[in-house]
Amino acid sequence: MLETYRNLNAIGFNWEAQNIEEHCQSSRRHRRCERSQSAEKPSEYTQRDKAFALSAHSHAQRHERIHTEKIPSEDIHCVEDVLPYTSLQVHKRTQTGQKPYECKQCGKGFAKPSHLKRHERYHTGEQPFTCNECDKVFSFKHHLQTHISIRTGEKPFKCNLCDKSFSKHNHLQSHRRTHTGEKPYKCDQCDKAFSEKCNLQTHIRIHSGEKPYKCDQCDKTFSEKCHLQKHIRIHTGEKPYKCNQCDKAFSQYNTLKTHRRTHTGEKPYKCNQCDKAFSQYGHLQTHRRTHTGEKPYKCNQCDKAFSQYNTLKTHRRTHTGEKPYKCNQCDKAFSEKCSLQRHIRIHTGEKPYKCNQCDKAFSQYSTLQTHRRTHTGEKPYKCNQCDKAFSQYSNLQTHRRTHTGEKPYKCNQCDKAFSMKCNLQNHVRIHTGQKPFKCNQ
Repeated sequence: MLETYRNLNAIGFNWEAQNIEEHCQSSRRHRRCERSQSAEKPSEYTQRDKAFALSAHSHAQRHERIHTEKIPSEDIHCVEDVLPYTSLQVHKRTQTGQKPYECKQCGKGFAKPSHLKRHERYHTGEQPFTCNECDKVFSFKHHLQTHISIRTGEKPFKCNLCDKSFSKHNHLQSHRRTHTGEKPYKCDQCDKAFSEKCNLQTHIRIHSGEKPYKCDQCDKTFSEKCHLQKHIRIHTGEKPYKCNQCDKAFSQYNTLKTHRRTHTGEKPYKCNQCDKAFSQYGHLQTHRRTHTGEKPYKCNQCDKAFSQYNTLKTHRRTHTGEKPYKCNQCDKAFSEKCSLQRHIRIHTGEKPYKCNQCDKAFSQYSTLQTHRRTHTGEKPYKCNQCDKAFSQYSNLQTHRRTHTGEKPYKCNQCDKAFSMKCNLQNHVRIHTGQKPFKCNQ
């Protein structure tokens, strides 16, 4: 055995912390002691030591063949391949969790020096594994094997529960969990569990607040790589997801999926309280509030609350006076986009809302709705003080003044006031002398 240790030392294995000769003598004494107590039942650990010694004896023989049979030294990957003592040490570390080999750059610990060496490639960028079919190089052997499988199309790992096959064994293992429902990766801070380790790692960042993915064009950071990739498209303007039915393109795949439903008419999100369905989940959430009455978006300047965030944003402009939507044909501006769109039709003369019972068309949908009541006779606006009803809300408001006596329309040239705007306009002509109505005979 002493010879073996010396041979190892000669080929570059350094044993600083171990007195070789003392260890060899200790090992001989241990074997003599074992033989003298052969009648005694060996302990579990003695049996394990013997197993390692037996295994290592063959390793030592392999090492001696380096000198006698010219076996290439690169076939021996690490000390554990040769030494009984080291093999036992490594095994003990799997029991104790000891990791004595520490990375100088990040502080991670490892049970084996070969594991540390492999880890160091993350820092050094070393790529010792080359594909002999192309010029690609890899840091890890399993990455090369995956690459070769992609080139050859080979998928040797087959699922025995369905017809799918995979190029990597760990992909097969992950796939099997879709059949079994197994979720072996558990969060130790909450009760959630995951079928894949990477999903657990991503989830843990919710607890830790870690955001390792940084945008190099602004100061934003993200907990997931895919979120960073989506964000980067804001800077680049890239829209890789194209609709195959029209010329629209999108920066996110989910937005494309939602858009496709405008072509298919699909509405997968169904309300469980009525028969309505929606193409987007957000629209379903908003609709549900019509049943619950929930208004989670509160104005911080008054006591009003809203079921939709966009409605709150629009409302805030009543406090600020902001009118961000400007007409490019006149000097008018509006607090809502829909108000600008309605206004633009004054310039264009567009009347997109057509009545299906006559040939009239209107620039606003609300005007078409009011017009339809001339055909149906519907009068949905009822006075709560008498039995009268009206087809338009504005007519109900005017009627209520007959009960309240309110006269909001005041003449600025005398003290008269009127309940209806048209009556004020007629009165003003007494002061102006205007006579707009001419007899054509």
